[in-house]
Amino acid sequence: MKNVWQLQEAKAKFSKVINEAIQHGPQIITKHGIETALLISINDYKQISKKESKISRFFKSSPLYNVELDIQRSKNYPRDIEL
Repeated sequence: MKNVWQLQEAKAKFSKVINEAIQHGPQIITKHGIETALLISINDYKQISKKESKISRFFKSSPLYNVELDIQRSKNYPRDIEL
């Protein structure tokens, strides 16, 4: 299982690089020893490019959505007021 490929080798073994991305995750392509490109499977791409949901939907899906909380501010100490 290799995940770093020199550009020349990646071109010569493109099908293998694709299979490695599908089976073992992202594959890094280097050019002159510098990481230049990344090949990922379509499934990995779909996972990272999912549209973010609305924050209201996030809170509604929380297990605490219908839990009643007792949120009352203590009236023992006044708030600091800056003038």
